[in-house]
Amino acid sequence: MAVCWVLGIGSLISWSSMLIIGDYYNNLFKKYHPTRALTLVYQPFALGTMAILAYNESKIDTRKRNITGYIIFFASTLALLLLDLATSGEGGLGPFLGVCVFVALFGVADAHVRGGIVGDLSFMYPEFMQSFFAGLAASGALTSGLRLLTKAAFEKSHDGLRKGVMLFLAICTSFEFLCILLYAFFFPKLPIVKYFRSKAASEGSKTVSADLAAAGIQTKAVQAEDEAKQYERLSNKQLFIQNFDYALDLFLIYVLTLSIFPGFLYENTGQHRLGEWYSLVLIASYNVWDLIARYIPLVKCVKLESRKGLMITILCRFLLVPAFYFTAKYGDQGWMIFLTSFLGLTNGYLTVCVMTVAPKGYKGPEQNALGNILVLFLLGGLFAGVALDWLWLIGKKDGF
Repeated sequence: MAVCWVLGIGSLISWSSMLIIGDYYNNLFKKYHPTRALTLVYQPFALGTMAILAYNESKIDTRKRNITGYIIFFASTLALLLLDLATSGEGGLGPFLGVCVFVALFGVADAHVRGGIVGDLSFMYPEFMQSFFAGLAASGALTSGLRLLTKAAFEKSHDGLRKGVMLFLAICTSFEFLCILLYAFFFPKLPIVKYFRSKAASEGSKTVSADLAAAGIQTKAVQAEDEAKQYERLSNKQLFIQNFDYALDLFLIYVLTLSIFPGFLYENTGQHRLGEWYSLVLIASYNVWDLIARYIPLVKCVKLESRKGLMITILCRFLLVPAFYFTAKYGDQGWMIFLTSFLGLTNGYLTVCVMTVAPKGYKGPEQNALGNILVLFLLGGLFAGVALDWLWLIGKKDGF
């Protein structure tokens, strides 16, 4: 569970870093609406790559897929740091396009890693899935805390905002390198991981062969135990039809979340007593409560498992849209912090409930495929939410 948690952090820390340093890019590329534009660049690449990988998941080696994703994360985060050093922190269209290229690569890497690891963990214990998704949220909470520290440390120094961002990106780059080593050399050799992967291979999975080989297990021996025991796998279409409500749940959760976070919080909440710290506090509030909420389903008596109950709760959550609108227009910063915290709380809780309930009752190859399908719809929700987030700019004086 600890390893899954760290790998979850590495799956999102690079992108979380882009959200957290939005105040820096807002100053640098003010007229391009970077907090919204960069998210809009990221999501199509993540969704498009995920669609291709989900369609071909049964033929793709999970080990190569995940290691490739972490390497892209590492290289892109390092390149983002070098770009800022090379341009001396100057704005303009050229540097902004360069940032967009590396953000697009983040999307490609996200599709490799998130879909690959979720598919892998789908045929293991649900607690592993919970821990991985808690790690995704922890990346936001850790980057928020780190960003507040670096901002405070460099606030009074010359060019302090940029120095804080440079240190921040350097730490994120180092963490991605750690995840490469952890996944490549440590994770495959854990006994429980070897057990579940061997079981999946005996059920006909071809995606785990390289990981088993890395752990010193001959997959041919595992798969040749009894050729007659090969299971007839459900198609992706059949899996989707049987789990349509779960896929729709994830889509709707993230449509709402990304239509508010982070663009609305950076650009539509007005000026308050916290000044330039206000948006950072809002982002940190969301991330901390998102992380806390992902541990709540571990308490069985409060875990929501009813398919109908999940759908009703997720639809009721859309009442947050008018709540945010009127709070931004008439409310004080305390109410906005409360609402943002509640957005994170519901996002984390519902995500883990859906992901730990859905991949049950199937064999290893089917669970891997279903995990990829669910991540595809999650990313689809992210993309739709990012597109809808631009609607908040309608009516603003210099919205577009």
